[in-house]
Amino acid sequence: MPSYRSLFRTPEFTPLFLGTAAQTAAQTVGGLALGTLVYRATGSPLLSAVSMFGPSLAQVLGATVLLSGADRLPPRTALSAIALVFAAGTALEALPGLPVGAVFALLLVLGLVASLGGGVRWGLLNEILAKDGYLPGRSLFNMMSGLMQIAGFATGGALLAALSPRVCLLLSAALYLAAAAVQRLGLSARPPRTAGRPSAAATWRVNSELWSSRSRRLTYLGLWVPNGLVVGCESLYVSYAPHAAGTLFACGAFGMFAGDVTVGRLLPPRVRRGLATPLLLVLAVPYLAFGAHPALPVAAVCVTVASVGFGASLVQQELLMERTPGELAGQALGLHSAGMLTMQGVGAALAGAVAQLTSPATGMAVMAAGSVCVTLALAAADRRTPVDAPMRAAAVSAPPR
Repeated sequence: MPSYRSLFRTPEFTPLFLGTAAQTAAQTVGGLALGTLVYRATGSPLLSAVSMFGPSLAQVLGATVLLSGADRLPPRTALSAIALVFAAGTALEALPGLPVGAVFALLLVLGLVASLGGGVRWGLLNEILAKDGYLPGRSLFNMMSGLMQIAGFATGGALLAALSPRVCLLLSAALYLAAAAVQRLGLSARPPRTAGRPSAAATWRVNSELWSSRSRRLTYLGLWVPNGLVVGCESLYVSYAPHAAGTLFACGAFGMFAGDVTVGRLLPPRVRRGLATPLLLVLAVPYLAFGAHPALPVAAVCVTVASVGFGASLVQQELLMERTPGELAGQALGLHSAGMLTMQGVGAALAGAVAQLTSPATGMAVMAAGSVCVTLALAAADRRTPVDAPMRAAAVSAPPR
C-alpha cells in the first residue's frame, strides 16, 4: 500500500487535495454560520437542522438527472465551476433581510450543483492514483476533512462569538473562491472519462445497472442509511447546546479523523474487511446516551467515540470499487456521495422534526436507535447474499440510442 507521503509526489494529487481542503473549510464555517443565523431568526430546531444539511436533500434530484456528468465532463472545469457557484450562493445567503424561504431556495440550487461534485472529485482521484492508491488516498482526504472540520468549527464558533453570522458567510464565500483558483491553476486539462454528453437518460441507465445487483444495493444502503441517521444527531448540536455547538462539531471531526487513520492506514486488509458492521454500531450506540440529556463534557466524549465509526465508509467504498468497472468509477462514487448526502439531509429533517415535537436530546437518541436497527438488518441481509461478479462495462458504456 502506498505511503501518505508518496501520494503527494503523484501529479495533481496536491492541488486536488488543497482545493478540497479549502471547500471543506468553507462548508464548515458557512454551515455553522447559516444554522446559527436561521436558529436565531426562527428559534426552530427543525429549520436550523435543515439549513445546515438541507442542500443534501437536493442531491437525490441531482443523482437522477445530472450524475452522468461525473464521467462525461472535464474534471478541472467541473470542479472549478462548482466552487464558483458555491462562492456566489454563499455570498447571497449573507444578504441582510434575505427571507428564510429565499435561503432555502438557494440551498436547493446549491444542492443540485453539489450532486456532481462527489462523482467528479472521487472519480478524478481514482484516475490520478494507482489501483492500490485509492483507499489510502481517500483515507487521507477523510483525515484532512476531519482536521479541517475541527479547525473550521472551532474557528467558526470563535468567529460567531466576535462577528455576525453574515460576516462568517462572506468569509466562507472567500474560501470557495480560493478553492476554485487552486483547482483551476493546479489541475491539468484532462478529457472526460467516458464519451457522450451528460444527460438524464445516461444517468438513469448507469444508475439502474449499478443498482441492479443485490450485493451492490446492500453496499450502497450501508453507506447511506446508518450514516445519514447519525448525521441527523449531529444536525441537532446547535439546538442541543446553542453556545457550544462548535465544540461538539470539533469533537466529532476529531473522532472521524482518528477512525480514518486507524482504518485507512493501521489495519491490514484482512482485518479491515470485517469491520464495517462493528464500526457502524460504534457510530450510533454512543448517541443513545443523549436520551439522558448528558452534560457537555459527557456529550463531547460520546460524540468523539461515535465519530470513530465513520471509518466504516472506507471499508464499504473499497468493496464498492471492487465491483465496479474503472470507467464508471466516477458515477459509482458519485451515486454513493449523492445518496449519502441525501440521506444526511433526510436524517437532519427527521431529527429536526422529532426534536420539534420532543427535545433535541430525545431526537438524537431516536435517530441513533434507528441507525442501530438498520445496521443490524443490513448485516443479516448481507450474510444471505452471494457476491456478484463485477459489472460488465460493455453493458453500460454504450452511447445512448
